[in-house]
Amino acid sequence: MFQSSTTKPRRTPLARDLAIDLGTANTLVYARGEGIVLNEPSVIALNSRSGEVLAMGDEAWQMIGRTPSYIVAVRPLRKGAITDFDVTQRMIRLLLKRVGVSRFNRPRVVVCVPSAITAVERRAVTEAAKRAGAADARLIEQPVAAAIGADLPINEPVGNMVIDVGGGTTETALISLGGVVALEAVRVGSFDLDHAIQGYVRREYGIAIGERTAEEIKLAIGSAHPSADSGNAEVRGRELMSGLPKTVILTPDEIRRAIDEPVTAMVESVLSCLGQAPPELAQDLIVQGIHLVGGGGMLRGLDLRLASETEVPVHLVSMPLEAVVLGAGRVIEHFESLQAMFMDNPSNRRR
Repeated sequence: MFQSSTTKPRRTPLARDLAIDLGTANTLVYARGEGIVLNEPSVIALNSRSGEVLAMGDEAWQMIGRTPSYIVAVRPLRKGAITDFDVTQRMIRLLLKRVGVSRFNRPRVVVCVPSAITAVERRAVTEAAKRAGAADARLIEQPVAAAIGADLPINEPVGNMVIDVGGGTTETALISLGGVVALEAVRVGSFDLDHAIQGYVRREYGIAIGERTAEEIKLAIGSAHPSADSGNAEVRGRELMSGLPKTVILTPDEIRRAIDEPVTAMVESVLSCLGQAPPELAQDLIVQGIHLVGGGGMLRGLDLRLASETEVPVHLVSMPLEAVVLGAGRVIEHFESLQAMFMDNPSNRRR
C-alpha cells in the first residue's frame, strides 16, 4: 500500500531586513527584530598576488602596518565615498554572509550614506549591495538616520540640527517636517585628525608613526578645547634620520595645535549650516540645541568648542557611534510608514 511521506518539506529561513551604516571608519549592521548584530572596522585584508580576501573587520584592522608587502589592509571607502567598487562589493558580501544572508534568503537592505554623495556614488553603493546579495537596496542620508536614532522630533515643524562627525566626512543638517532644510558637508573627519597628528610628529620630532599609533594618541590626549584632566602621552616611532626606534613625550596642548586645522574646518561647516537656517528654525535651536553624533564627535571638548563658537547648546547623544544605524534600523522596523525618508523618494526633496 502506498503511504504518504510524513517528512515535512525543509523551509527556507525568512530573509531579515537589514540596515547597514557603511562608514569610512566602522561598519554596523542592524537586523530587523534583533538590533545591532555586527560592529567592526571598515577594513578588508587582501593578498595582492592572488586577490584572495584574508580577513575583514577587527582581524583586518589588526593587520594595518604589520603585514608583508603582498598583504594589504585597505579601507574601501575614503572620505565617505567608494574608492574601490570591487573591494566594497566583496566586503558587503562578507558582511551579509556573517549575518546569515545566503542566496536563499535575500533581504531588503537600507544603506546609510553621506548626504554629499554624488549620483554616480549612489548608484555604485546600490549596485554593490544588490550584487552582494540584497533583493532590494535603498539609501538614507546619515544625518537623517542619526536624527531618527537620537529620538529627535524630525516630523514636527521645529528645527532639529545634527552634526555627524565620521571617519571621512563631517555633515551638519537642519531637519524639519521630515526633510533636510539646510545642509553643509565637508570631507573632513576623524581620519584627518589622525593624519594631522602623524604630520606633526614627523615635522616637529623627525619621527614616523603609523595610523593606529596616531589614533591612540588622539584617543589618549586629543582635544578640541582645553581641559585640566589630561596627562602626557609617551609615543614610540621610527626616527627618519637614523631609522632607529625612538620615544618622545607629547602634551595635550601640542596635539590640540596639531589637529586645529581639521577641527576648525568642522566648526566652520557648522557655522555655515547655521547661516542657512530660516530665522524661525534658528530660534528653535536655542531651546533644542544641536546634537552631536558619530565617532569623531566623541573627541574630547568638541562639544564645548562648538557651543563656544556657535553660541548654541551642543549635546553629545547617548550612543554617538550607533545613532546612525539605530535610526536606519527604526526605518526598517517601520518600513511602510518611514520609507519617505529614503534618498530616492520623490517626496524627500530638499526644501
